Amino acid sequence: MSPEPPVTLAVAGAGNRGGDVYAAYALRHPDQVRVVAVAEPDPDRRRRLAAAHGIPDHRCFEDWRALLLEPRLADGVVIATPDGMHVEPALAALMRGYDVLLEKPIAAEPREILRLQSAARDAEGTVTVAHVLRYAPFFQKIKELLDQGAVGRLVLMEHQENIGYWHFAHSYVRGNWRQSAVGPMILAKACHDLDLLRWFAGAPCAEVASFGELVHFRPENAPPGAPDRCTDGCPAAGPCPFHALAMYVDGMDGRSGWPVSVVTPELDREARLEALRRGPYGRCVYRCDNDVVDHQAAILRFANRVVASLTVTAFTTANTRTLRILGTAGELKGHLDRGEIHVRAFRPGVAETPAGDGGWEEIRVPVASGHGGGDQGLMRDFVRRLRLRRQGLRPGEPLTSLRETVESHLMALAAERSRLEGRVVSVAELRAGP
Repeated sequence: MSPEPPVTLAVAGAGNRGGDVYAAYALRHPDQVRVVAVAEPDPDRRRRLAAAHGIPDHRCFEDWRALLLEPRLADGVVIATPDGMHVEPALAALMRGYDVLLEKPIAAEPREILRLQSAARDAEGTVTVAHVLRYAPFFQKIKELLDQGAVGRLVLMEHQENIGYWHFAHSYVRGNWRQSAVGPMILAKACHDLDLLRWFAGAPCAEVASFGELVHFRPENAPPGAPDRCTDGCPAAGPCPFHALAMYVDGMDGRSGWPVSVVTPELDREARLEALRRGPYGRCVYRCDNDVVDHQAAILRFANRVVASLTVTAFTTANTRTLRILGTAGELKGHLDRGEIHVRAFRPGVAETPAGDGGWEEIRVPVASGHGGGDQGLMRDFVRRLRLRRQGLRPGEPLTSLRETVESHLMALAAERSRLEGRVVSVAELRAGP
């Protein structure tokens, strides 16, 4: 019996996520999936992806509209267009009968999020939202432990999204997500984390309170004499942790992936220097046009009375996620990048536990690159679902369906409304409209 041919994908948006993550999965697993069409306005990106995947010219399009005007070209489509341009191509893809892998965030306006959810209910295809952390073995293990009652009834969750000072400067000061017009930082960065909290809680979020602001990356905090660009000779270059030449030239020699590949596709030293002289990543972090917060905290109450706190901050060295979960019968703590989960059950007859005392069960989970292995897990599952569809079977609801991921987006937008208006916000408000 001959092996089943690989399923096929069209990719709309050949940037970091569409090209370097989702399409790249096909290069590593050509027996499972092939990329057969691409839509990308940047000609260099379009040519590179087409060359890597052997896509003929007539399957290369300058934008997603041209791609989705064609009769269906593949089993599934990846929508990885820029933030703010996700809903319309997703709607067009559903009308063509595609199963859709949709990069997050869905949208920054509740009405747009809910419009896609409504349209998807009657569509033949499904929408899988790229909340990749649900597919990471680390978080899947935590979900398994909670479902098994490892901490009893869930009461309280504390979750930290430690962005890392260098990552924040790259993405949220100099980079694509620096302005609130694109969407609030808590949506762009932490809808992943809110989705995890919703998943762990096992109930919808009822209300949110949130605080945060932009305190550091502001013009008044620039060192004396700092120019607009790091390439123009800054007197504070030596001690500055954000100096662009140290980050992207000296510090990333020999690197080819994110984040240096976002600065320029040409990775030799002179090309990086030229990109810093002309592009956004060479700017002084205190003289950019950024306005998103550099830290934010939210408290969330779920319908089943579980309470959670989320902290998102630029001011860490590590770029990782940590959490603590407390229940009626025990506690759990975890560190994503270390792959460490510790669980401790409450024991009878213990009046006090000395600091650092045992009682913790350690569980080690292998952690891969790409959101702890979540990127690969998402693609593996999406390809599996496409194969089932090709076989005439119904794949069922994806793990990151619109039904639940819409909730995490509304949680993020409720947090932002709370931050701006200084009040507790009901998530139901966002469903009801402005």
